[in-house]
Amino acid sequence: MKILVLGSGAREHAIILALRAEQDAHDVFAAPGNAGIAQDATLVDLDPLDGAAVAGFADAQAIDLVVIGPEAPLVAGVADVLRGRGIPVFGPGKAAAQLEGSKAFAKRIMDAAGVPTGRAVRAASTAEVEAAFDELGAPHVVKADGLAAGKGVIVTGDRAEALAHAEQYLPSGPVLVEEFLSGPEVSLFFLSDGDTVRALTPAQDFKRAFDGDAGPNTGGMGAYSPLPWLAERFGDEAAFVAEVTDTVALPVIRQLDAEGTPFIGLLYAGLILTDGGVRVIEFNVRFGDPETQVVLPRLITPLSELLLAAASGTLEDQPQPAFSDEVAVTVVLASEGYPESPQTGRLIEGLDEAAAVEGVRIVHAATGAPDAPDGSLVATGGRVLNVVATGSDFADARARAYEAIGRIRLDGAHHRTDIAARVAS
Repeated sequence: MKILVLGSGAREHAIILALRAEQDAHDVFAAPGNAGIAQDATLVDLDPLDGAAVAGFADAQAIDLVVIGPEAPLVAGVADVLRGRGIPVFGPGKAAAQLEGSKAFAKRIMDAAGVPTGRAVRAASTAEVEAAFDELGAPHVVKADGLAAGKGVIVTGDRAEALAHAEQYLPSGPVLVEEFLSGPEVSLFFLSDGDTVRALTPAQDFKRAFDGDAGPNTGGMGAYSPLPWLAERFGDEAAFVAEVTDTVALPVIRQLDAEGTPFIGLLYAGLILTDGGVRVIEFNVRFGDPETQVVLPRLITPLSELLLAAASGTLEDQPQPAFSDEVAVTVVLASEGYPESPQTGRLIEGLDEAAAVEGVRIVHAATGAPDAPDGSLVATGGRVLNVVATGSDFADARARAYEAIGRIRLDGAHHRTDIAARVAS
């Protein structure tokens, strides 16, 4: 197939690597991509937010499938433009993408569908935020209602800090103050063609910047899959996936369909396992980052078949996706100052040495190629690279990941040293 992937981050690079790993060769294009993606796909100078330009390229190149990676083009309605031109696209239309574009919309859909989640209060002023703090108590959970690149959420016992976070986003519109839920978090992806859903395998990510879940929230500093500790509560992973499918994914997909906004694409369920049962923290409408980097390397079923089936409404003909018994760990290398003020433009060295570690692949998030004859790369953003390692067990995979990341040189860079430590001991 000829496949166009929209996006420029590690999520898109991970998708492209999964497509490249299939036995059937695909012609893969990426817009705009990054320096690492350029090694695995043909880069196209397209604005992912310009639906007409994307559709024009897809028509001219006879693209068989467009995969929209980031949330911004989805919320902007790029998928609608493509579908209007008869181009198969993996990604929901603008209306359904409000599941991520508006936290208030997502809460309304969950309420209508009977999906278990925490209480939430929509607050449009400082006074309303403080009243919500009084009602729901501490710790305080405040979320920007719209897109915030994974950094619009704060969870803190410090009322002044929570209020300051709310006031940062209130000029753009209301915020949500939510009930604090306690327990381990799980990310679970669902493919949907608007009617049928197929679950992938669970993963867990690490949002805080520093070891021990210290520091500010980030877009994600690492992840691992599968989650062996799910067996302690559910017997096995399959039972957990079945429960979430029945109580979360299917009700939401059916509710959206009933409202005339069918969801075609990837439904990301951010879950928390409370003493009272599984609760939804949030929905995203695209592959999660960095969870994608550990889910897709374990996928045995060809990714292209699943994405095309969802895009073309034939997902019911696909069996449940199969995954290998190997485990996967990813560690994010971040620029100095990330997430508040990342330093960019610094030289990255040691990538070939890192990639030479057995079971390791380097997934690029924010890399660029300066005008240098030796092919040098520089950091162009906060989260620069993902070191992804697979192995027979977590001790093996972690050792490989950290050996590889130790070979990479980026002045001032930082990474967490405790990714998947719990399951490797």
